[in-house]
Amino acid sequence: MSRYYYQSNRGDRWRGSKAVLVGASSLLALTLASTASAARSAENGTETAMVTAAAVAAPAAEQSAPAQSNDASVVEEVVVTGLRGSLQRNLDIKRNSEGVVDAISAEDIGKFPDSNVAASLQRLPGVSIQRDGPRGEPTGITVRGFSGDFNETLYDGRRISTATGTRSVDFSTVGADFVGGLSVLKTPDVSLSSSSIGATVNVQFPKPFDRPGRRMAFTASGSMQDDAGKVVPTIGALFSETFADDKFGVLVDAMYTRHDTQTNRVFVSGWPGGYYRPCQLTASCTGADLTANKTVLGWFEQQAGATQVYTKDERIDGRIALQWSPTEGVTVTLDDNYSRQNVRADNFGYGIWFNQDNLRNVKLDQNGTTVDFTQAGSQTDFTAGTDHNILQTNQTGLNLKWDVSEHLKFEADASYAKSWRNPDGNVSSDNADVGYGFGIGPSLGIAIGGDSKNTLPVLHSYGPNGDAARWADTSVIGSHVTVRQAQENTDVLKQLRFAGAWEQEGFRIKAGGTYLEDHYQIQQSNTFVNNYWQAYPGYGPPSGPNGGVLVPASLFTGKVSTKNFIPGFDGALPPYLLKFDAHAYQQFLTSLGNPQTQNIPGFNYGGGTVGTQFTGAFDLALDNGSIRDITEKTWSLFVKANFDVDVAGMPFHFNAGVREENTHVTANGFGQLPTAITPSAGDPTLLTVTLSAPQAVSTKSNYSYLLPSIDMKLELTDSIHLRLDASRTLTRPGLNLLTPVLSVGTGQRVGALTGSGGSPALKPYLADNFDAAVEWYYQPNSYASVNFFLKDVSNFIVGGTQRQTINGVIDPTTGQPALFSVTQQVNGPEATVRGVELAWQHVFGDSGFGFNGNVTLVDTNKPYDRTDISQSGFAITGLTDSANLVAFYDKNGLEARVAVNYRKEYLRQFGQNQNTGAFGSEPTFENPNLQIDFSTSYALTKQINLFFEALNLTNEVQSTHGRFDNQLLDVFAYGRRYTAGARFRF
Repeated sequence: MSRYYYQSNRGDRWRGSKAVLVGASSLLALTLASTASAARSAENGTETAMVTAAAVAAPAAEQSAPAQSNDASVVEEVVVTGLRGSLQRNLDIKRNSEGVVDAISAEDIGKFPDSNVAASLQRLPGVSIQRDGPRGEPTGITVRGFSGDFNETLYDGRRISTATGTRSVDFSTVGADFVGGLSVLKTPDVSLSSSSIGATVNVQFPKPFDRPGRRMAFTASGSMQDDAGKVVPTIGALFSETFADDKFGVLVDAMYTRHDTQTNRVFVSGWPGGYYRPCQLTASCTGADLTANKTVLGWFEQQAGATQVYTKDERIDGRIALQWSPTEGVTVTLDDNYSRQNVRADNFGYGIWFNQDNLRNVKLDQNGTTVDFTQAGSQTDFTAGTDHNILQTNQTGLNLKWDVSEHLKFEADASYAKSWRNPDGNVSSDNADVGYGFGIGPSLGIAIGGDSKNTLPVLHSYGPNGDAARWADTSVIGSHVTVRQAQENTDVLKQLRFAGAWEQEGFRIKAGGTYLEDHYQIQQSNTFVNNYWQAYPGYGPPSGPNGGVLVPASLFTGKVSTKNFIPGFDGALPPYLLKFDAHAYQQFLTSLGNPQTQNIPGFNYGGGTVGTQFTGAFDLALDNGSIRDITEKTWSLFVKANFDVDVAGMPFHFNAGVREENTHVTANGFGQLPTAITPSAGDPTLLTVTLSAPQAVSTKSNYSYLLPSIDMKLELTDSIHLRLDASRTLTRPGLNLLTPVLSVGTGQRVGALTGSGGSPALKPYLADNFDAAVEWYYQPNSYASVNFFLKDVSNFIVGGTQRQTINGVIDPTTGQPALFSVTQQVNGPEATVRGVELAWQHVFGDSGFGFNGNVTLVDTNKPYDRTDISQSGFAITGLTDSANLVAFYDKNGLEARVAVNYRKEYLRQFGQNQNTGAFGSEPTFENPNLQIDFSTSYALTKQINLFFEALNLTNEVQSTHGRFDNQLLDVFAYGRRYTAGARFRF
């Protein structure tokens, strides 16, 4: 009678679950009781994909054989583990959920489908990923075109604390090995949350009562990225046990993971838009030409360079869950989740700065992109740096479930979570610039000869006095600037939830309330505030009389060839990069002594505070403008009802709910305005901004919204289901956007004055969502579906950048009121997103072969217009078509899987590394990306499983561009990664 199927691997027995062996095809069917449990789990928003994961982990030796019977209606109980079992559970969850839900479940304890949570999520319809360029790791997801902050991530139904200040979660901080399952709710469950326009991602962890008894799992592996060339370990263990007739249970797991990555990067930091004087299209501008109006539209390269980055990413995950059932129907769960990620990235390379007013021989293409130019006296910077960030999170929760009777149930949940960014207060960024210029600076330029998908910018006429053979001549390289920063963030989340439910045949009602308090704090210290970054600028005597000291050649420890630097890209780079260490450079400058007690030639005595206070050590000073203290408190009430009835003999499921959310925001900070701008005596490219005394600023705001939701499902036949869903959801602005003050940095560059403005009264995005789907479950472990969706989104938060004067300060390089490019967020227009998801999962009988594929096509009524320079960049970021295909074999203990993921070009964000243009925040587009991954495993015994994984088989790169396709911004070549290891289960 059941219509939910598994397919058998080896005929392993499954104690405590019911399955049906179907004929010669060896297909297994879950009973309606099991799937009803899955549906209830989906309703509760916790452990959705864990319906059978714990049971599947039971060793076959412990599972009881079924009783023999001559009754033809009694069949053998069988269960399948492995990939196909996981796919079937995912299918069951999708089929039986009230709304539109996709799921991924662990194939076994300690055996999640992918080593990265985001990598698994991208296999689902409508889900694609964003990568961290230097690491190549999937760190974020986009659902139906909505990325980052539009998606809410929960641990067992609880919001995750993140010290980044955004709403999005870096999925590289989530240890995947002992995750039980993932649920992606594309339509809201009002009893869980309505705070995501894209989707709610619920990460479920195993608990001891999921499967009573003892179970243990171990995993150990080594991974290597082909360019790093170093094998690094991952090791983890899980133990679970129940005691006292299964009335008490404990589960403990711990995991250490390390990834090393060497990445090559070529970049243009920004493509500011503006206007040239007509004479700049020629070789010189003199006399009256210099006062002519700027009338020629163009975008130019603010800074261009290349670097090599070596990243060491270490993560420790630990978890403990205690459960107690003092009496039948009562379950108390106490759990604690801990993670600490330590990422260190060492880089070296070069970067060359350009100023639009200094460009000559400018050539523009038909779009206004500067495709060639020269700049006399160009400075060449060789750079090195170390970025070191620690992200630590701890979440403690207490949950009580009480089944008062067969019909009445209560649940109470409380949790406290805190996350830290750099909890030890360590310096998070050390950077060093050395180089040559001014007196020996060449008339350097850049030629753009093709599309950003396959062509690099080409430097020409580089080297001292234009001599390319002396590109990295250490005999003329002197000091420039030294930037150090330390950022400390904390985020504290307090959550309470209470709900009661009444259930009887064909009817369920659930009501309750939640309270959530989010307290976010941030502050930064740096060498800009005290101006110590300019202690020795000017590049030293070989470059002219402007200051700086010659850097010893011994500081440079090697050269790295740029041949084949970026696979598949045309365009030559300078022949090599100079390798040196930022800390060694700082130590050299410190070793010169105390410039306040002795005269040190090349020291910046005229550089304001650095000239009078610097004693040799590059100490940091607190940046008052960076201080933010944001508190957000939200009270919510919800009620929802479910009805199961027959319509013309067809089962009809109706769910209606409403959630009221009331939010209060308090934002505190310190405001400072510029009072003067001073040029650097040691380097004419640098400026120092003097700020007023800090003034405390505090603001308050609040908003309240009613968020209804309706889900309907009609079972036309046993295998064909229709869905209709409508809801209203919201996405709150990131806490980092709610600062109440204008922030202007003290260390600035000529022609690139910037500031950022706070927006404490921002309202959330609001979306009215509609879904219509047809699902066809046409055979065991196989289905096809078509899902149409539409989202009308209002209150869009627009990041605008405008050039404006501040406090009337004068720019000493022009003698006119200084123009700052100020970036600020405001609530803006409305937009509609529409699309369709096509999904098909198919298993070829008992052959072991199958595939799971999906395509998402999206569109909007407000596409980005690249030719419109009157607007300050409005469009929906992350919106693009995507496709995923997983082909697999799973039989006789052998699993093999090839995964292909494709994403078309899309608008990633507004804003570039440098935002100094005249037309608002310039866009960043990500180029199309196709990645192919392979994984396989073999069950050596029922307890030992060997596995191998190869990521990015075709050595794809990640690249981005600006407003037009040939405006390359970044290209990262992060190589392939290989992992091999073993899992043990007892």
